[in-house]
Amino acid sequence: MSRPKAVALVTGAARGIGLAVSQAFAREGLRVAALDRDEAALAQSVAALRSEGHDVAGFPIDLSDSKAVEQTVIAVESTLGPIAKLASVAGILRVGPVCDFSDRDWNDTFASNVSAAFYVCRSVAQRMLPRKAGSIVAVGSNAAAVARSNMAAYAASKAALRSFMQCLGLELSEFGIRCNVVSPGSTDTDMQRAYWSDSQGAPEIIAGNARSHRVGIPLQRMASADDVADAVSFLSSERARHITLHDLRVDGGATLGA
Repeated sequence: MSRPKAVALVTGAARGIGLAVSQAFAREGLRVAALDRDEAALAQSVAALRSEGHDVAGFPIDLSDSKAVEQTVIAVESTLGPIAKLASVAGILRVGPVCDFSDRDWNDTFASNVSAAFYVCRSVAQRMLPRKAGSIVAVGSNAAAVARSNMAAYAASKAALRSFMQCLGLELSEFGIRCNVVSPGSTDTDMQRAYWSDSQGAPEIIAGNARSHRVGIPLQRMASADDVADAVSFLSSERARHITLHDLRVDGGATLGA
């Protein structure tokens, strides 16, 4: 009798890094629960993965609603099986000077980048505890480690996420559950491109900007979503069985090891 497939839950799975992580897990033979608040985009991505023969189910959800998160995690485990891997990828980017930043943008940033991750990690971890097994990886940002002009809310939220994951990992370590962070730098996704004014967006990011105190990318290329997904896949795997509380930078050297 063949063993049942392990289940991976991915948030922010409709596009970008979340979709790339879903693809990576699916290609490893995992059963993937794909979560996103954009129901139409999620349905399209899930259909594409299924057309390739992968075992993927979509769950539309507003992750900032703790009750909805709990209900969805229950639904995933009852329909797909016990969650072995969690990739918390969902997040938003709102930019602007602190003195002009609105309450709504600040609160939305923390709701999406911190509270949503807390809700889903808590719910999944509660179920991993009695099984004494599991891996949780959150996608953060290298902005958590280096000051960024016009990105105070985003950077602060990702710093909070990193600290939360390290504390969670410490609490879960005695149960054999690992918690890690993957921190990308500038990555070629729709979210990144939305803030480019023209086709020079990528070259300008790679070159850096002294006036805004932004270092360029030493490797002279932007990350792809697959670059980040590969790091998530590694940290979620048995190849990383002795790695926890770790923050893995995938930024081409942009933070100079800070």
